[in-house]
Amino acid sequence: MKVKNITNIEKFFQVVDSCAGKVELVTGEGDRLNLKSKLSQYVSLANIFSDGTIEELEVIAYEPEDITKLVDFMMND
Repeated sequence: MKVKNITNIEKFFQVVDSCAGKVELVTGEGDRLNLKSKLSQYVSLANIFSDGTIEELEVIAYEPEDITKLVDFMMND
């Protein structure tokens, strides 16, 4: 799923941390980073979100309830 215009990055990672299954970020090169890993979160913050806003990224969640959480976050944030 494409995630766009996230301004509350801390809340985004809280939602990711609350997910039951794997949540991955797909990089521009096609690599997949485990977003539940704190190291991956810090690397993502440093490289992708340097201006404080996420313009667009691709996130893959494998559990239906996790997809629902992420969609709810995007709709209500």
